[in-house]
Amino acid sequence: MKIGCPTEIKPQEFRVGLTPNAAREAVGHGHQVVVQKGAGIGAGFSDDDYIAAGAAMIDTAEEIFATADMIVKVKEPQAGERKMLREDQLLFTYLHLAPDPDQTNDLIASGCTAIAYETVTDDRGGLPLLAPMSEVAGRLAPQVGSWTLQKANGGRGVLMGGVPGVGPAKVVVIGGGVVGTHAAKIAAGMGADVTVLDRSIPRLRYLDDVFGGSFKNQYSTAGATAELIQEADMVIGAVLIPGAAAPKLISRAQLSTMKPGAALVDVAIDQGGCFETSKATTHADPVYEVDGIMHYCVANMPGAVARTSTIALSNATMPFMLALADKGWRQACADDPHLLNGLNVHAGKLTYYAVGKALGIDVTSPQLVLKAA
Repeated sequence: MKIGCPTEIKPQEFRVGLTPNAAREAVGHGHQVVVQKGAGIGAGFSDDDYIAAGAAMIDTAEEIFATADMIVKVKEPQAGERKMLREDQLLFTYLHLAPDPDQTNDLIASGCTAIAYETVTDDRGGLPLLAPMSEVAGRLAPQVGSWTLQKANGGRGVLMGGVPGVGPAKVVVIGGGVVGTHAAKIAAGMGADVTVLDRSIPRLRYLDDVFGGSFKNQYSTAGATAELIQEADMVIGAVLIPGAAAPKLISRAQLSTMKPGAALVDVAIDQGGCFETSKATTHADPVYEVDGIMHYCVANMPGAVARTSTIALSNATMPFMLALADKGWRQACADDPHLLNGLNVHAGKLTYYAVGKALGIDVTSPQLVLKAA
């Protein structure tokens, strides 16, 4: 199989879909790897690194899309890239289709087969290809939130850990999954007063058992959220419904109950965001203000630490990428129902229920698609 890796073109996206080590593994499996010149520079990988791994360097994305059997990326294909996708081509990347009807319609129209990192599952009920970036984003959230809290950036001017005689920042983390756990761990490590909200009693027990008194936890209800955000200096939105649009957990009306200059960090923005006033921003212009509350809603947070993120993502995606290349998508998905759960689009059909529900599009069962293929 010919595997193509173009340069990411989303604003301030410095990650790359294949590391040189991943390229070397694919070449070792007998596949041809083509990488766009300069694709890895943002993550600290030179063209020579890829050449040493056995990959061929290509000048343009157009040539890669025109000739590769499988496109491996990080972020969802942008409008110009979607025009280059073709029938029978395999796209393997993050998609986040539920809040993005334009991308969804373009992928359906292209006739390609699109497998989304964020909906591939494992036998423990986890999302193994989303988890590495959730870990990175969760650890980044208190860091960028503390920057947002600085007065020069529009925030309350509160130091996360306080100082002797002055209390620490109060941080509320909504969601106790991978993102929320890592966010709470880092925020507590910075000395903040942290409370995690979650609807799973077993998860709350786990957090209490593992982290003890490092941070508090509370069962998540609308009333508990409304009460806690009134005293919060920072709220981190870390709620995920796999493949679906994120629920709106704080309304615009509730902003008036919060402290002026408080920071909202919406890690769920890729799935539409979990605050009513959230809108996607970039690393170049990450923060905006609504009703006196500062919003940090960068849609590709892990791109800020591109080298760490790229290596972590490649470690997770490589076995699946190799399976797809070695067997073809049909056999790979037939052999692995967890990989089949990643199938979102095939041959003009949407194949992921949560996306269809969010966008009002008819869905064909991935099992039926696989059987027909």
